[in-house]
Amino acid sequence: MRPYDIIKKKRDGHSLSHDELTSFLRGYLNGEVPDYQVSAFLMSVLFRGMTSEETVSLTEVLLNSGQVLDLSDIPGPKVDKHSTGGVGDKVSLILTPLAASAGIIVPMMSGRGLGHTGGTLDKLESIPGFKTGLSIKEFKEILSKVGCAMIGFSHEMAPLDRKLYALRDVTATVESIPLITSSIMSKKLSEGIQGLVLDVKVGSGAFMKDLESARVLAKTMVKIGNSFGVKTIAVITDMNEPLGMAVGNSLEVIESIDALKGKCPEDLMEVTLYLGALMLKVADIEADIEAGKKRLNQLIKDGSAIKKFKEIVEYQGGNPMIAERPTLLPHSCLSVDIFSKQKGYIQSMNAEAIGTASMILGAGRKTMDSEIDHAAGIFLKKKVGDFVEEDDVICTFCTSDEAIIKKAEEIFLNALTFGKGPPEKRKIIIETIE
Repeated sequence: MRPYDIIKKKRDGHSLSHDELTSFLRGYLNGEVPDYQVSAFLMSVLFRGMTSEETVSLTEVLLNSGQVLDLSDIPGPKVDKHSTGGVGDKVSLILTPLAASAGIIVPMMSGRGLGHTGGTLDKLESIPGFKTGLSIKEFKEILSKVGCAMIGFSHEMAPLDRKLYALRDVTATVESIPLITSSIMSKKLSEGIQGLVLDVKVGSGAFMKDLESARVLAKTMVKIGNSFGVKTIAVITDMNEPLGMAVGNSLEVIESIDALKGKCPEDLMEVTLYLGALMLKVADIEADIEAGKKRLNQLIKDGSAIKKFKEIVEYQGGNPMIAERPTLLPHSCLSVDIFSKQKGYIQSMNAEAIGTASMILGAGRKTMDSEIDHAAGIFLKKKVGDFVEEDDVICTFCTSDEAIIKKAEEIFLNALTFGKGPPEKRKIIIETIE
């Protein structure tokens, strides 16, 4: 079929066969189908959706457009974790060394932040000397020696997805669940893993704002993973306020180091241990969730987890002494306390707005080409449920640009709501889909 016919067929709500999708998208990868026709196709998918069979086919086309890692020569269960993105979500920095210290091989490949969400790669690159752009050979060598490694996706893996995502980003077609699913899963499946735990965020600071959309996305990704022979579990977690107290790259690295030493905000530890216990379950190391959490807690207490973190940093070119001396990480020349303008119990904190305030301070990107100030960000002093007096310090801004503090402060303070009584305690782990 001509590209025109495939676009028309999808526009009219019909299903495309595996061969039709393969022919059309490989033509795009090879330069035979132009951007404008693929843009029309993506918009048709956004409005018309895809069947489960089409989504599986799309994932397979993206996956087979590049290299799929073979990790069979590395002994041990290969399990990864992926988050759909949020504010203050530094779980990967904690969970990767923690899971590896429990005997799991973790081939963690991650992305960068955009807009209000933070990216794991940006956080790692706030560690002086840390290399995220390793070759596949280097990546496998570190996996063999350390049991885990954290890098960006290789250009050799799922190149069609990279090309499609760039087009989705400028054609307002990012939000399509089949396109999100195939994009995430094609990259994760290319890692050569046997198991995958997905953290699907829902709420003001997530891409999925409502529970039903998050549930559909989670179920779709679980089905795709299992259809490719990868044991997949998804967890829907709350992202209506930032996770932990730190929002910003080096600030989140410091909080992650503290967590690996056992000093961690309750919400961050709850999510980390639950996801980690599911990784142990998927790896057939520990079937019982509570027993898995206890095992992981013990690895934090006996120092195994922070020791593994230091190994990762050292093998990837960074200075492992940051685990003992956080002042070796980038730190801002300006540290400004922000005071509450109201009195009462904090009822809500709009996570997206707080992520935007952090981005304005320099911690995130407005566009993919924007430069990041790795030292910039926000350290929260109060969270939902806390009582504050007027003029109490509610957070601290870290930045190198005094001129943008007022704008960031206005956005941050407008993100908060107050009430006379304490709010109902939120449920962080909302649902698990196996």
